[in-house]
Amino acid sequence: MKFGVFFEISVPRPWGPETEYTVYQNCLEQARLADELGFDQAWAVEHHFLEEYSHCSAPEVFLTAVAMQTERIRVGHGIVTCVPEINSPVRAAERAAVLDLVSGGRLEFGTGRSATWTELGGFGANPDETKKTWDEFVRVIPKLWTRERFGYEGRAFSMPERTVLPKPYQKPHPPMWVAVTSPGTEIDAAERGLGSLGLSFGGVAEQAKKIAAYRKRIQSCDPVGEFVNEQVNTVSFLYCHEDLERGARTGQLLAGTFNYLAEQTLSTRQAFPTPSYHTPGLLQALRRESSSGPEGRVPEGLTVGDPEHVARAVRRWEEAGVDRINFLLNVMETVPQEEVLASMRLFAREVMPRFAEPHAEAERAAASAAGG
Repeated sequence: MKFGVFFEISVPRPWGPETEYTVYQNCLEQARLADELGFDQAWAVEHHFLEEYSHCSAPEVFLTAVAMQTERIRVGHGIVTCVPEINSPVRAAERAAVLDLVSGGRLEFGTGRSATWTELGGFGANPDETKKTWDEFVRVIPKLWTRERFGYEGRAFSMPERTVLPKPYQKPHPPMWVAVTSPGTEIDAAERGLGSLGLSFGGVAEQAKKIAAYRKRIQSCDPVGEFVNEQVNTVSFLYCHEDLERGARTGQLLAGTFNYLAEQTLSTRQAFPTPSYHTPGLLQALRRESSSGPEGRVPEGLTVGDPEHVARAVRRWEEAGVDRINFLLNVMETVPQEEVLASMRLFAREVMPRFAEPHAEAERAAASAAGG
């Protein structure tokens, strides 16, 4: 089991001259600490027009800053919105390649199609087309990375034969993922050989079934890229405190604040009658079971509380087949920055070692014994 961090970059009102700057600096400090503590991935979303919920409209710039201030942690572009009115696949491939180069080959490339009418409508995109254009993007982008020259005539875009430069540092190309929220998207990911970037706070048992279906289907996939990425990530809130009650109360406050923000966001399904979005949307899916639970109990799978409770929640995700949990560390600056950093340190000290790979533990013990 591995652990990452996940940035929405939510900015609370009132917005003063320093508000967004302060939130961004806090996120960068969290990323630096995550690198020091042994978290292995740092993901940043791409969202547009979502007031307070997410001010992360240029994640490639933020992730470049993360890469420049860290040494080991991989930077997750999660997700690149694969809608031609928002991003050109050529520009997406170019920006990703540069990010991979400047980070020394640490890029993880997430894909998706957006779920809110606020965003799709703002760019004049047709929701009935987004699933089709996403499919075209994920098939074309690996070719833009790996072929010396490439031309294309398609549904989402067309281009004469050109050399798309630069090429990524990782060969043949960075690992590719798809955001999994709507039912069935895990199968879409598996059929194309893409990693499952779970972004739903649904119950552990529910996700375990999806993971099992993903694992089965990916064994016979037709990969869109040059290799299969069969990792499964999920997402949860993290607040770890020595006191169980305080940890649980603060963690559920984070989840509740996130839910409040999600309620303010207009999903595509609510605004546009389309068969392409079977559920109310990403944000509604994220809300399920994230903060509600029996009186006095933390919902299953929510990684908040004291180290013992957090470790039990992590173990449940491990048993469900998850390879990595990406943690949301703060929402709307609900938790003071020093408490966020303390939570990360306590988690790294008391919980992470319980899930270290046995051979890695043995190597560290041998190095220690040898004075290395």
